[in-house]
Amino acid sequence: MKEEILKLINNLDLRPHPEGGYFKETYRSSDIITEDNLNDNFQGDRNFSTAIYFLLTSDSFSAFHRINQDEFWHFYKGSSIKLHIISDDGIYSVITIGNNLETGEVPQFVVPAKHWFAAEVIKNDSYSLIGCTVSPGFDFKDFELAERSQLISEFPNHKTEISRLTRK
Repeated sequence: MKEEILKLINNLDLRPHPEGGYFKETYRSSDIITEDNLNDNFQGDRNFSTAIYFLLTSDSFSAFHRINQDEFWHFYKGSSIKLHIISDDGIYSVITIGNNLETGEVPQFVVPAKHWFAAEVIKNDSYSLIGCTVSPGFDFKDFELAERSQLISEFPNHKTEISRLTRK
């Protein structure tokens, strides 16, 4: 399995992502939304849309983080993933993204803007290759990686999941 993962990383030219896993931006629209046409969550102009490949392995996880935009997750291949979401009002939910529709998995899902979310590969010794699409386009100014103690203080009833899916 590790050989297949290394091939994917090399073939797709993936790089480590701060939240965990590997990524490569595959699309950034050339058209721009100016800051005065965006809400107060954004500083500066944004491209209309961006897309990435995202590879997650069972050896790691995508740590709780949030962004200012809705984020579409698209399943491509490998193991299904669990996407853990905490809304602004503290509602915790888990979505399984994959291609086994008969068991309730979905091949794509939208994480609402400003919701905390984390992901993990379900199957041991495996990986998940997905795509993420964001509009307005992604900028790391819109990205916030959760700090464990702060997120636990905000959502103490989700301490177990937060502790397991944060790095600091």
